[in-house]
Amino acid sequence: MDSITQAVLGAAVGEAVLGKKLGGKAAIFGAVIGTVPDLDVLLLPFYDGLERISIHRGYSHSILFSLLGAFLFAYILSKIKWTKEVPFRRLWLFSFLDLITHILLDAFTSFGTQLFLPLTDWRVSFDSISIIDPVYTVPLIVGTLFSVFYYQKTAKRRGFPNAVGLIASTLYLLFTLANKQHIENVFQTQLEEQNTPYFRLLTVPVAVGNGTWYGVAKDANSLYIGKYSEWKGNQIEFHSFPINDQLLDGLDGRLVDRMKWFAQGFYTVAEKDGKIRIYNMQCDMQGIRYFGDYKAPTAFYFEITPLGNGAYQLSSGMHPREVEK
Repeated sequence: MDSITQAVLGAAVGEAVLGKKLGGKAAIFGAVIGTVPDLDVLLLPFYDGLERISIHRGYSHSILFSLLGAFLFAYILSKIKWTKEVPFRRLWLFSFLDLITHILLDAFTSFGTQLFLPLTDWRVSFDSISIIDPVYTVPLIVGTLFSVFYYQKTAKRRGFPNAVGLIASTLYLLFTLANKQHIENVFQTQLEEQNTPYFRLLTVPVAVGNGTWYGVAKDANSLYIGKYSEWKGNQIEFHSFPINDQLLDGLDGRLVDRMKWFAQGFYTVAEKDGKIRIYNMQCDMQGIRYFGDYKAPTAFYFEITPLGNGAYQLSSGMHPREVEK
């Protein structure tokens, strides 16, 4: 999720665990610790283009990091004057919940998180909520603000608004999972009605409120991409894109492996001016782009320029929105 949402979730967790002991400082500490996993972006300049793909939402978003990081932050908090009187076990629980809720929330997005590093780099992604969705964020903001400012002097009632916000946002998150099942049924039904063959189906929400989705059906040679709105209940028009795996032949094996890993199998390959473009449907779904007779399945792409003798240059590009149909 976006950084604001993660900070607000951290603040809500902080208020829930330590609000009655620390007052508004609990929300501040929670917001700070709750954003720590995303600081992995500061490491990106130290890695090459290929390595950066697996660094973000890597070790800092693992269960192991949450467990060990909680000890570090609990120790630091135990040395601060406002929190040194709080039992260490409570500080550890506070820190752990702040970190683990961050990575679990990210797992609900299509980008996913590498929860089980270093055992496996499998990216857990439930693909049920957009990166930015105020329907999830606003209840957290309202609940936390009411607890911190409106009920700050009423100890018995202080935690109630924050708890309501946490419950409301969590229920919405669970709703997105249930709604995803409904959406998949819609796509499966329309794929069958249109006699479109496939053996895997990816569905990704792309708008606020979990009402607009893209579906990507995959068979051995092609991807079929369609858009569906629950508000309109529209007939889905599926656009076919060849996967073109043969264009990856002869490229660096590690490069190809990482690109397929990142896309979790949902990608297409195209050639443009001697360069290879890889479109990742798992992590980018912005709508089909048209350029005369050139049609791209989404806006963002990785571009590989072969340099000979197995060497290559990896870059990225973005098709402009104004050419979308």
